[in-house]
Amino acid sequence: MQSTNDIRRAFLDYFAQADHEIVPSAPLVPYNDPSLMFVNAGMVPFKNVFTGVETPPAPRATSSQKCVRAGGKHNDLDNVGYTARHLTFFEMLGNFSFGDYFKERAIELAWNMVTREFGLAADRLTVTVYHTDDEAYALWKKIAGLPDERIIRIATNDNFWAMGSDGPCGPSSEIFWDHGPDVAGGPPGSPEEDGDRFVEVWNLVFMQHVQQADEITGNLPRPSIDTGMGLERMATVLQGVHNVFETDTFCNLIEASEDLLKAKADETTIASHRVIADHLRSTSFLIADGVMPSNEGRGYVLRRIMRRAMRHAHLLGAEQPLMHRLVPTLISEMGQAYPDLPRGQALITEVLEREETRFRQTLEKGLRLLDEESAGLHEGDNLKGETAFKLYDTYGFPYDLTEDALRNRGISVDKDGFDAAMARQKAAARAAWKGTGAAADEELWFDIAEREGATEFTGYSAVEGEGHVVALVVDGKEVQSADSGQDVTVLTNQTPFYGESGGQAGDAGEINGDHRLEIEVEDTSKPLGRLHAHNGKITSGRISVGDTVHLAVDAERRDQIRANHSATHLVHAALRHHLGDHVTQKGSLVAPERLRFDFSHPKPMSPSQIMAIEAEVNAEIRANDEVVTRLMSPDDAIEAGAMALFGEKYGEEVRVLSIGRSDWNSSGYNYSVELCGGTHVRATGDIGLFRIVSESAVSSGVRRIEALTGEAARQWLVAREESLKTVAATLKTAPDEVEGRVAALVDERKRLERELAEAKKQLALGGGAGGAAPAANEDIGGIAYSGQVIDGIDPKELRGLLDEAKSRLGTGAAAIVAVNDGKAAIAAAVTNDLLERLSAVDLVRAGVEAVGGKGGGGRPDMAQGGGPDGDKADAAIDAVRKVIASKVSA
Repeated sequence: MQSTNDIRRAFLDYFAQADHEIVPSAPLVPYNDPSLMFVNAGMVPFKNVFTGVETPPAPRATSSQKCVRAGGKHNDLDNVGYTARHLTFFEMLGNFSFGDYFKERAIELAWNMVTREFGLAADRLTVTVYHTDDEAYALWKKIAGLPDERIIRIATNDNFWAMGSDGPCGPSSEIFWDHGPDVAGGPPGSPEEDGDRFVEVWNLVFMQHVQQADEITGNLPRPSIDTGMGLERMATVLQGVHNVFETDTFCNLIEASEDLLKAKADETTIASHRVIADHLRSTSFLIADGVMPSNEGRGYVLRRIMRRAMRHAHLLGAEQPLMHRLVPTLISEMGQAYPDLPRGQALITEVLEREETRFRQTLEKGLRLLDEESAGLHEGDNLKGETAFKLYDTYGFPYDLTEDALRNRGISVDKDGFDAAMARQKAAARAAWKGTGAAADEELWFDIAEREGATEFTGYSAVEGEGHVVALVVDGKEVQSADSGQDVTVLTNQTPFYGESGGQAGDAGEINGDHRLEIEVEDTSKPLGRLHAHNGKITSGRISVGDTVHLAVDAERRDQIRANHSATHLVHAALRHHLGDHVTQKGSLVAPERLRFDFSHPKPMSPSQIMAIEAEVNAEIRANDEVVTRLMSPDDAIEAGAMALFGEKYGEEVRVLSIGRSDWNSSGYNYSVELCGGTHVRATGDIGLFRIVSESAVSSGVRRIEALTGEAARQWLVAREESLKTVAATLKTAPDEVEGRVAALVDERKRLERELAEAKKQLALGGGAGGAAPAANEDIGGIAYSGQVIDGIDPKELRGLLDEAKSRLGTGAAAIVAVNDGKAAIAAAVTNDLLERLSAVDLVRAGVEAVGGKGGGGRPDMAQGGGPDGDKADAAIDAVRKVIASKVSA
């Protein structure tokens, strides 16, 4: 028997020998098609090749593409486990011709593959063609020799494929396998075609036309081929079974769940075992491709799949989480074909175990209420929609899980009642929101968010992608379109652009679309915390609501932001190591050109502390350890060593970022473990270099570090080195000797300043040209007075000069005005024997007023002050003279 792995390998090898390039499977998230929740067909990764936007990898290609159908219009979730062929995860084998061969070669390759390579009996194969495709009909007769009754013309869209209302399209031809008369059903096109006897195993699309608005308008210049063979369906044929769950991969997965649960699969339990096996595949591959469980978008679909499987594990009697224990079996089955699976094993296991642990708590409460509310219901009855909504709203019990739980009892759920209860809750939430006094522009965003839901952010793993335009805002109002030259805010259903939040700057880049549309996105904001608003200017073309656009983040700018953001985490850890556990983040700015980090600390950091922190951060950067992101509950994250910001509100799930070495101390944790929703480097070495450029106070008890990383840090260091070289050249010395040369010059300057001050002092004491007023004593009513104006003397010298004047006077009063840079400093002194009659404070205040100042003070024997008008220094001396005269005459 050919195993599923053998079939996959045989298919790829066959087409490789026919000059097809084997192309690896694309991720399940289709960043090139915003209309799809997940990749659901083998051709999806080649969509832009077929439309001419991208260059094909080769003229011919072949692949085994992983696919998921569990959300949106392609949703097989509810059927899985209960039919012979429905799966949420499947593999699509395909061969593609990009303008190389066409119908004849495609039919020839397909027929030889199924009859010669796979050895299928030709008399059990039937094909269909589009009813007007006479060419394909004739080729099947010529190449396969099939009789007319087994080449069936189909007039419906089942045999006509289109990429959309506009774009490439063409007829298709399907190959069916007849499982035999023991299985109910008829051939395609017959009234019994929905039975399982005739099963489609391969579809050949002949892409040859172009259509606009669903009307064919011409032919492609280079017709192409797109085919898809369901691997699991072909495995049923080649392994001689009727049900995809009876193929080897599923048998091994089901056997593993039987062993772990100690519950054999029988008529009453087989559906649950099949659900677990299928959902294990889809959830594991989705997690490996970066999708994490959440309450919106792709994450919500993932959670629905998980919880459905976990519900069936509960039905089988699982007392402990089961799903994560099946991961090793899955990897042994499929890990060789898909290396991303073993690489992501630790993350897959962790997410599955955490989700199932949490869900078991939800399940117990929800099922208890469900049992109570449905106790009186019988087959054919309806559960009230209000009850289903209560389960959803209070216990987190999804609507489809309620349906699934009641399915075996033949009880349905009042969906209209559920929707009505949901609508009432939204109306109440809206009324409460308006009651908060929110601004008008916030109401605009609320309207959009309520109508369209949250923007799905795809930028953790991509910097480009496509999105549907769901809203346009111009001048604070919603519009349906905007034209070249207008400033516009664009909202799409999904985006790789990060919206400014958590201190990280929003992304910039470009939005492009049909009709020469080009928009320069200057920044991205995040209204209400759940919408991503691209703010920019339309440089050409027109954009309208409903358009599909290509979004491209400025990758170089994003890389700089990533480096700076990851560096803030390393800085936080280093600060705590060197300053103490009291250090907590108080704010941050992560921009492309720099980073800023505010933290609690009561005093300035010393130069040695700054150097130590910088050295430690750079050591982590050089270690080049992988940066790991996990999704956890806040409590689990903190228990695992993650730092949370005090007072910050966190949802029921958080992204936990682990950066740096896990062996830096004995704790076993990484160097830095924090809760963070921003974008980060893949490894610490991507930061390149870290340099602290300043440390300062922000407020009482809060300090701020500003730093640079990567090329910005290197350029900063280069600029400092160039400045050093310039200084060295000016000093006529080598850069290494600048420090010593500057120290010598400083010492020399201090010596010269001392000598100059002494010379000015001696000149002042001796009178002459240095003083604008004579130094000689004068008699004022019997009191000796010495008044003097001196230019260019340091005001600090005034007290010493007055002491000299008092000594010379013996008894009396003295005043000196020093004039520097147009300003005046005045000091006055009175000998002790005259203090009952005169006060130096009164004398100084009179002099200060004369030079345009106010106040002045000191002691009765010595006082000092100043004013802005040095030109009136002589008037100050005279003012002191007049005060003395008034005191004497009194």
